[in-house]
Amino acid sequence: MKKGILFGILTALLVLLVLPFCGTPAAEKPRLTVVCATYPIYLFASSLAENVDGVAVERLDTGTASCLHDYTLSMADMKKLERADIIALNGAGLEEFLEDALAASDAQVIDCSAGVELLENLSHRHDGDGHDSHDHGHWDPHYWMDPANARIMADNLRGGMALTDPEHAGEYEANAVKTEEILLQVEKDARELMERYLPQGVPGLITFHDGFQYFARAFHLPLLASIEEEAGSEASAREIVEITRLVKEYDIPVIFTEVNGSDATARAISRETGCRVAQLTMIMDGPDASDPEFGGVAHYGQLRWDVRSIINGFCGEGTVPNG
Repeated sequence: MKKGILFGILTALLVLLVLPFCGTPAAEKPRLTVVCATYPIYLFASSLAENVDGVAVERLDTGTASCLHDYTLSMADMKKLERADIIALNGAGLEEFLEDALAASDAQVIDCSAGVELLENLSHRHDGDGHDSHDHGHWDPHYWMDPANARIMADNLRGGMALTDPEHAGEYEANAVKTEEILLQVEKDARELMERYLPQGVPGLITFHDGFQYFARAFHLPLLASIEEEAGSEASAREIVEITRLVKEYDIPVIFTEVNGSDATARAISRETGCRVAQLTMIMDGPDASDPEFGGVAHYGQLRWDVRSIINGFCGEGTVPNG
């Protein structure tokens, strides 16, 4: 009897040990992994890959950085790059931090800036004497802030994904049509808001991040000043004096900081001139596809949020309700 009990216990233990290995099979490895360098690329790639069997879209953790020129790859980023079949880049000199990783990778690289009319970088951080202290490259890399450029990005992604995965090219093409429709609708809504509430435009836009040049051009907004102010680093005394002068000269009621960016200097100028401080977003971060709040390329609709913020800043809070 004791032998029988002992045998039963050993058998039960053996079953417990084996069960983890013969239960639900592990998730299948993706057939194709697309790793995106920035959040806008992640939005567009996720939309293009929707319902395409075996495709995983991942993003690097760049949304947490205030300046990608200073970004350092995390261990999680490096693991994603190691398993990537496609690495989708913003281009325009934004991803210097990826040079070594790209040299060691055999993944297909998509440069989403191909065919985009790039603008020169017009503003830099300055030291107290007005000399450049931080080189952000020749080209302004924030081109996705122009809806027309966003459509070029999406089309570059479609072409690269179809080239790497030709058997599913038709599915990427079908998704590209829907993606373009959404991007066109975002632009249409934004332009209609501007035409309705600011038909004469604005006297001038002042931003405390240099990433709004393409946005300003797309919506015909004169950009009076654009200064990159990172956390812990305020604008120079000369820049503060110049912006204060512009606010008074053009009677500007509002100046803009970037969401999650520093607003120290903007608040100081506000106290000096009486102008308000509002926020704009560059769509650099947001929920992942696994998050219930994730809406795919619809998150590019944050561009409409920027337009509402500008209208409410110049016309009065609540002119255009958020929503």
